[in-house]
Amino acid sequence: MISKSMEGIIMEQSTLKEYSGSATEHMELIFSKQRANFEADPYPSLEARRTKLHQLKKQIIRYQDALAAAINADFSSRSLDESKLLDLLGSVLEADHAIHHLRRWMRPSKRRTELLFLSNRLSVQYQPKGVVGVIVPWNFPVYLALGPLIAALAAGNRVMIKLPEITPNTNAMLRRMLAEVFNEDEVAVFGEEITDPARFTSLPFNHIVFTGSPAIGKVVMRAAAENLTPVTLELGGKSPTIVSRNYPLADAAKRITHGKATNSGQICVAPDYALVPKESIDEFVEAAKSSFIKMFGQNIENNENYTSIVNDRHLKRIQDILTDAQEKGALIIPCDTYSFDQQGRRMPVHIVLNCTPDMRIMKEELFGPILPVVAYDSLDDAITYVKSDERPLALYCFTHSSVERDRILRETHSGGVTINDWGWHVVNHDAPFGGIGNSGMGSYHGEEGFRELSHAKTVFIRHRFFPTQLFHPPYGTFLQKLAIRFFLKKGDPNIK
Repeated sequence: MISKSMEGIIMEQSTLKEYSGSATEHMELIFSKQRANFEADPYPSLEARRTKLHQLKKQIIRYQDALAAAINADFSSRSLDESKLLDLLGSVLEADHAIHHLRRWMRPSKRRTELLFLSNRLSVQYQPKGVVGVIVPWNFPVYLALGPLIAALAAGNRVMIKLPEITPNTNAMLRRMLAEVFNEDEVAVFGEEITDPARFTSLPFNHIVFTGSPAIGKVVMRAAAENLTPVTLELGGKSPTIVSRNYPLADAAKRITHGKATNSGQICVAPDYALVPKESIDEFVEAAKSSFIKMFGQNIENNENYTSIVNDRHLKRIQDILTDAQEKGALIIPCDTYSFDQQGRRMPVHIVLNCTPDMRIMKEELFGPILPVVAYDSLDDAITYVKSDERPLALYCFTHSSVERDRILRETHSGGVTINDWGWHVVNHDAPFGGIGNSGMGSYHGEEGFRELSHAKTVFIRHRFFPTQLFHPPYGTFLQKLAIRFFLKKGDPNIK
C-alpha cells in the first residue's frame, strides 16, 4: 500500500525524469520569470510578506510528518523526532520570529546628518535585492533551505532553492509543499535533476546563500564574482571545545557526546574535538561512553533515535580518517560495540586519543561521530591550540569562571559561541548565525538575516532653504572659508 505522500513523491520524480534533459533550461526560464516579476513588484508590502510567511509556517506544520519520513528515507535511518526538533521546529520558530518583528525591520531607519547639513533629513531604507539563490547541504536539508527562504521572503525577495542530489525524497516533498502556496515565479525548488550545479551558481542572482564546505564555498564565491553577486557563506571547520578544570567533567562529557551523536555528528556546528585537562583524559572517556549508552542503549543497531551516516561514500571517508589515525599511533575507543562489516552506516561515537597534527583527523572537519580528545596543561595552551587553526564556525567552552569565559571570548575568533553546552546559539533566531574567515562570511537569522538580504539605501532629503551654494564654485567665499576653518581647523605648515 503506497501512502498519498509517497505517491506524490513518485509522481514528482517521474515528472522530473520527463523533462530532465531540459532541466537546466527550465531553471533558467524560471530565473528570468522571477527577475521580471520582481521588477514589476519591487517592494512587496508588509501584509504581502507576512502572508507568505504565515503560509510557509502553516505548510511546515502540515507537512511535518511527511518531511520527517522523507528525511528518514534519505538517511536510511534518522529519528523522526530528531528531524522535527532540529529541522522543523527551528524553521517554525524562525518564521514566527520574522512575522512578529517584520514591521519594525521594514521601518526606515532615521539617521543624523552632519552638523553642516542639520536642517536636512537622512534615513536608510531597506529595499529588497531581487532574486536570491539558496544552495542547501544534505545534513539538514529542510532547516537549511527554509531558514534562508524565511529571511529572503521577509526581505521581500524572490527565491530559487538548489537542494542536494543525495536527498531525493526530501527534495520532492519540499518541492510539493512549497508549490502548494507559491508560484514558481515567487519560490522555485530544484534538486537532483540539475546535474551541473555550476549552472545554478552562474545565474546572475542578486544574492547567494550557500551552506557547505569551505572548498565548495570558494567555488561558489568565484562563480558569484563573475556577476558581482554578493554571497553569504555558512561553511564549517574544526569547532573546538575547551573543558575547564573548574567544570564538572561528567556533565561536560555528556553534553559534548550529545553534540557528536546528534545526527551522527553530521552537523556543521558539532563539537569537532575536545580539549581536556591532561590528568582527566581517562575520566572524560569513561564519562563520554557512559553518557552515550544512557542516551542510546547498549546496541544502536535497531535504535530509532540514532541517525545513520548518510551514504556509503561518507562512511568510507570516516573509515579512512580513522584508519589513518590508527596507523599513525592513535587509540580508537568506540562508545558502543561496532563492526564496519555488520553495522555499516549505524556508527556510534568513536573517541580518539593520542592524536597528532599530521593525522587527517586533526586536519579535516570530521562531519561524523568521531571525537578526538586532546590533552592540555594550561588554559594558555588550550587557547594557543585553538588559535593555531583556521577560525571555526563555532566554539564551545565549559567553565564556571567568568574570568576564563571572558578571556576565551576575548582572545579567540569564531562564528558563534555556546558556553557550558553546544550548538544552542544557532537556534535562537534573534541573533545572527554565520562564520568568520575560513568558516564563512555574512550571517542570517532574525534581523541580521533581513538586513543581509536587503539593500540598505541611504536617502538624503534636502530642505528647500538649505544653502547648497556653499559647495558651489567659484570657491573662496567668506562662508566657504568659515566652514573650512571651523571643521578642518589649521593644517601643519611644515608638511611640504
